[in-house]
Amino acid sequence: MENNDLATLDGVGPAMSSKLKSAGLTTIEAIAVTPPKEIAEKTGIGFNTVLNIAAAARKSVGVGFITAEELWKKRQNMLKCSIGSKNLNELLGGGIETQAMTEFIGEYGAGKTQICLTLSVMAQLPVEKGGLNGNVVYVDTEGTFIPERIFQIANALELDPHETLGHIFLARAYNSSHQCLITDHLFKFCPENKIKLVIVDSMIGHFRGEYVGRENLSERQQKLNSQLHKLLRITEAFNLPVMVTNQVQANPAQFFGDPNRPAGGHVMAHACTHRVFLRKGGKGTRIARVIDSPYLPENTARFKITEKGVEDAQE
Repeated sequence: MENNDLATLDGVGPAMSSKLKSAGLTTIEAIAVTPPKEIAEKTGIGFNTVLNIAAAARKSVGVGFITAEELWKKRQNMLKCSIGSKNLNELLGGGIETQAMTEFIGEYGAGKTQICLTLSVMAQLPVEKGGLNGNVVYVDTEGTFIPERIFQIANALELDPHETLGHIFLARAYNSSHQCLITDHLFKFCPENKIKLVIVDSMIGHFRGEYVGRENLSERQQKLNSQLHKLLRITEAFNLPVMVTNQVQANPAQFFGDPNRPAGGHVMAHACTHRVFLRKGGKGTRIARVIDSPYLPENTARFKITEKGVEDAQE
């Protein structure tokens, strides 16, 4: 269900509706999944009034108990966006799925940004061609978005490169506070601009750089946790996929196996629906491995980065 008419909610008049929309709460679904305390802080509406509005929104969208069978039927309509590689698509059960947050983890040069750039193009394709038939938001925290690369990928796929670039909305986040502001604005921006995919590259970079030292770890994790859960709410409110990239940190005490582990600790691990670890393989290939997912098996896939973006590599 997608209902943009907030005035249909009990107790919401034109003035109240304007306040909610100005705070980025443009749909009944967005109100239903946002904590009342956060709504009150953003809008200045009294907390008791917000509780009544939130209750009406949840009743309207049917937020309550459903059977597992009903959930199964709902998931059959879930869309999946192709990554461009058959191997990667099979690894992820068909592609990047809506109503979920998929995390790609890896060290520098592992292919995280190349997957992001490829998805920025693929998401614009019609559904029957593996796309989501919509626009893309790309939150760039490290200055790695290169429009010339989009131009190259679009040309290789025989798409109009200028039209492709025109459907990607880029937000350059310069610090963690700016990144948080952008995330808050997505609740309003996504439904107004037919956004079907949100990419954050990378999720944790600014938080790691600004909250240095053990004494700042708790505050960093709390803010990171808040941002991740807002992104999760966006996936459910607007039926779209969110893709985030994550860095690795080395464990010097580990003598055997790969010393690299995902940054962000348990906060990142619990928030992300699917987690995929990337590493460099031989002969210019990359290897992707599912390390955590509610239903995907822990498997691996090999791919390569070409002018088309991401393609299959021979096993």
